[in-house]
Amino acid sequence: MADNNIKYYCNYCQEDIRGIRVKCAECSDFDLCLQCFSGGAEIGKHRKGHKYQLIDVVHFPKTKMDNGNFSIFCGDWSANEELLMLDGIEQYGFGSWEDISDNVQTKTPAEVMEHYELMYLIGNIGRGSLPPNFCTKVIDHTTSSDGPLSPSLTTPFTPVEMSLAEQQELGYMPYRDDFEREYDNDAETLVSNLTVDLNDEDLDTALKLSHVDMFSRKLMERERRKKIAREYGLIQAATSTGSKKVQTKRKYPKEEKDFREKIGPIAQFLLSSEQDQLFENLQREKQLRVRIKELMRYRRHGITKLEECSEFEAARHKREKRKENKKKMAVPSGKRGVKEEKVKEEKVNDVNDFQEMKYTQGFNYLSEKEKKLCKSMGMKPARYVTIKAIVIKDHLLRRQGIPTKTRYPSNLDKANRKRIITFLSNSGWISTS
Repeated sequence: MADNNIKYYCNYCQEDIRGIRVKCAECSDFDLCLQCFSGGAEIGKHRKGHKYQLIDVVHFPKTKMDNGNFSIFCGDWSANEELLMLDGIEQYGFGSWEDISDNVQTKTPAEVMEHYELMYLIGNIGRGSLPPNFCTKVIDHTTSSDGPLSPSLTTPFTPVEMSLAEQQELGYMPYRDDFEREYDNDAETLVSNLTVDLNDEDLDTALKLSHVDMFSRKLMERERRKKIAREYGLIQAATSTGSKKVQTKRKYPKEEKDFREKIGPIAQFLLSSEQDQLFENLQREKQLRVRIKELMRYRRHGITKLEECSEFEAARHKREKRKENKKKMAVPSGKRGVKEEKVKEEKVNDVNDFQEMKYTQGFNYLSEKEKKLCKSMGMKPARYVTIKAIVIKDHLLRRQGIPTKTRYPSNLDKANRKRIITFLSNSGWISTS
């Protein structure tokens, strides 16, 4: 309520309003002080949700509009500047103090940052709105090489040098640095039909997030394959002209080839240059080990200077050559003795072989050849003698004109039966006719 002396009273507490008054924009001639307004005062038809205006009674007592030139927190910041600062933070994001300062136009970036931290973070507003365990630490996702916002993910590759015909053959687009058909070319169908709906249930949201995760994994695998194809020159080799230029496969020594096969599982984690460097280092290590052994041998022989090593090697070569000559001279005179020793060894081996059958039944009825035959077949002498008697008896009956059919033991192996028949035939016991 206003009087002729330009004084305003709060319609709720009836106290004199000094400084800022809150004028209701929906109720006629209705004013509140800041204390009642902040407490949500309601009286008559006025409700706390009505629109309102803030008017500076001291500096602009006669105006009926909200000019915004009064201060809210401190004297050097007006309400308009506060609104411009909050609009700038909402538009440019927290931390973009230079852009926010340009939006305010009357404050420097340092002043904007300091005022926001003191009034909105550390002050009453921050204590009333932020939870006590609120973590103010900002995580920088752009520094990690494999993070979701890593700069390496958006860094374009150097376009592959290819002719126009090769580009058309592979469907390569140099300006996009991409191919018409990619690995898992239909991966985008996972997220192409996804929509964000605030009314989704938790299960629907989790399902959509799982689709996004699968799509991200497919993109990472696509980039990994591209990287491998570039590093190993597989793109140029895939063309019809590039396949003719591919160098023949290098042949490695057996030892290096075996080692490459052993470390095959970890080769996918190394670049081609790194893999070659690894083998070079291992070869160098091997040479150094051999050289260290040579130097240790020289030291054991009392050699302490490199100049003496050549003399030592020459003397050692002469000694080895004299030993070889002596061995060559001794070979002709000892040939006969070597042959005799071989014959003795064969006899001893035969005796040892027959030692197991010596005390079995029928062993004394066998000749030396028959002993060897039984030994080779693993047959006992008595069984062999029985089969031999059956074969010879039937053979004599057939010679007398009596038709007979030889009945061998049921468990006799056909191969052993054939060997026995062949042996008896060759020895003259039976005839082949």
